Amino acid sequence: MHTQTLPVTDKSIAQAAHILTAGGLVAFPTDTVYGLGAHAFDAAAIEALYAAKERPLHKAIPVLIASATDLPLVTRQISPAARSLADAFWPGALTLVLPRHPALPPILTAHGDSLAVRVPDHPAARALITALNAPLAASSANISGQPSPVTADEAAAQIGGRIALILDGGPCPGGRSSTVLDLTRRPPRLLRPGPVTISALRAILPHLA
Repeated sequence: MHTQTLPVTDKSIAQAAHILTAGGLVAFPTDTVYGLGAHAFDAAAIEALYAAKERPLHKAIPVLIASATDLPLVTRQISPAARSLADAFWPGALTLVLPRHPALPPILTAHGDSLAVRVPDHPAARALITALNAPLAASSANISGQPSPVTADEAAAQIGGRIALILDGGPCPGGRSSTVLDLTRRPPRLLRPGPVTISALRAILPHLA
């Protein structure tokens, strides 16, 4: 497969959304690292995402949404803690683990009952999700186990030839994967440290594990 690399423009974002709607895969910049996306309600596209990354099927794929108002599309329960954290840190590098909405394909969450979701703090990523008019299943644009790319060239070096399009938005400003917080547990548990610190989270969730 030939992989195009295009600068981020209104036209290229529209092209990327068309590819995603048709079941293809697109790499794009976020505030953390370059992501590899598929339509979150397309099971075949998500299966292709796993294959392109050589990602084990038992590892769930996170979801990106354009705004916290889109949470009801991906989760069946929005707790007061989830709303407070979304208000404080979205758009931003905080991923929340929440109960999965039953409309989402089981392959997305590795047949589990929860999913990881965030709103990226990057205009190109949010514009792509908005153009798609659906949540985006998205993992880092790398081969599983390899370093996460922070430039389009680094993404191309790993997954070029496996996907239709890479949107080049320049280097990602963050360069680190997001903080992951599991709100399906009591008390909530930090699963992956990242840019949003545990002290910042404890300002909202004092009993964070």
